[in-house]
Amino acid sequence: MSGRKQQILQSAIHIIAEEGYGALTMRALSRASDLKLGALQYHYPTRDDMLRALIEYITQEYQALYDTQTRGNESQGLYAVVSIILAGNGTGDGLTPDKLWPQLFAMSAAEPQMKDLLNSLYEVYLDILETALENAGSEAPRPEALCLMAMLEGVIDFIGRGGHWESDAGAVRDLILGSIEAKYGKS
Repeated sequence: MSGRKQQILQSAIHIIAEEGYGALTMRALSRASDLKLGALQYHYPTRDDMLRALIEYITQEYQALYDTQTRGNESQGLYAVVSIILAGNGTGDGLTPDKLWPQLFAMSAAEPQMKDLLNSLYEVYLDILETALENAGSEAPRPEALCLMAMLEGVIDFIGRGGHWESDAGAVRDLILGSIEAKYGKS
């Protein structure tokens, strides 16, 4: 992916995370990317093209984050995966889950094409959790992964930055990780 396309997609992520998905228009994106609308449409002719590329980019970024954090130590397993999800990525590019994920979820409810695109991102997320649970010895890795994913999504929504229960984030994170460590260990 070219540097310009990546910059456009990072601008889109910033708009969604900071202003809400309703603010993501091609005109707003062109302004945020310091491009004329025609130049933006050269890279992404339609909003649908941009949304497809955006979800692919987010999926690749999260996969790369997981791969980087577990490289050389695949046995880190479930505890490491959940730690990554709860901590966000800390790269400053807007991929922090507490701001981005609730907006993407809301966007998928309002825009039918986003539902399918977001499902592809959730499949990657689910596969990572399911594999970690299989490696940890779960007797029902897929249902447990779905349950864990639903819980983590809810936690991110309720205790994320700026949320009503943000002050409880550390205690909730410790409880979740403690439960995983008690059942499966840290590795």
